[in-house]
Amino acid sequence: MLDGWANQQTSRGLQATTIDSRRRFIEDFAEFCAAYPWQWQPRDLEDYSVRVRPGKGPLKRSTIRGYQTRIRLFCDFLTDPRYGWQAECLARFGDAPQQICHDWNTISHLLDHEGDPGRRALTFDELERFFDAADARVEAIVRARRKGALAALRNAQMFKTIYAFGLRRSECIGLDVADLRSNPVAPGFGSFGAVYVRHGKGSRGTGPKRRTVLTLPEFDWVVDGLTHWVDQGRPRVVGDWETDILWPTERRTRIGGRYLNDRFAELRDEAGLPEELVLHSLRHTYVTNLIEWGYSEKFVQDQVGHTFASTTAIYTSVGDDYKNRVLADALKRNTEDRDGD
Repeated sequence: MLDGWANQQTSRGLQATTIDSRRRFIEDFAEFCAAYPWQWQPRDLEDYSVRVRPGKGPLKRSTIRGYQTRIRLFCDFLTDPRYGWQAECLARFGDAPQQICHDWNTISHLLDHEGDPGRRALTFDELERFFDAADARVEAIVRARRKGALAALRNAQMFKTIYAFGLRRSECIGLDVADLRSNPVAPGFGSFGAVYVRHGKGSRGTGPKRRTVLTLPEFDWVVDGLTHWVDQGRPRVVGDWETDILWPTERRTRIGGRYLNDRFAELRDEAGLPEELVLHSLRHTYVTNLIEWGYSEKFVQDQVGHTFASTTAIYTSVGDDYKNRVLADALKRNTEDRDGD
């Protein structure tokens, strides 16, 4: 059954990592039920949804719904008459697989966005404090003549790059030097006029989506940082190792996602910023700032690689100053129209 389901998903073009993850989950669910799939009952799903609590605290609704969706998909495969599993199991065991997920025992997806409402964009003051803390860590290590200055410099520049180009964590980690491109429209930025993202987030099992993110005038300061890292910092890490990785480690590998999350949290705490701010908040901040600076929603959507404008809107949390400016402009236009009449 699992092999057949894997073949079906492979035929649909889903990624191997997605298929393997789903397969391991179904194996774990079968072990939880202590029963074969043709013996599963709706109560098995309900027991699992209520009792499974890996780690600390209850699972998020979106996580539980994701688990239920995997079980639903597997049961859909088993109950599809085109694959013949119901007739086969009934003939062999006297029981047939059934769809154990229904509207009354699963979580409905009612909202477009179910993220933590506490997560938000950083204010300009918070951004300055965070980047000051990142730069101060580099200077402190250099003054103390301890190891780790290059790693701290690399991390600080990664955080600045994530913000300056609105990148996801995986997109930044996957960058190579060759992904830094010039832009003939902005020759003043030299070799850093754009970033070619090759590891963008796919959808519905597709592979990575690629896009080009342009360097904007408001972020011209990132050019100096990238130039310093590429010309001076990175060569000292790489040495005689032939690699194109933009952010290499001393062990000659790419940075890990959890490592970057942990370093962000350390700097956030050093800067005295709220715990609800996470690494992804830098991307939220990028979207918010571009909207506040007057860039069109379509341009922002293309920069960050969102398929739908509604997704970009979710990321936007403009400040009161921006909203008041928009309101003031609207009132001014309304007054001028009345005066003209």
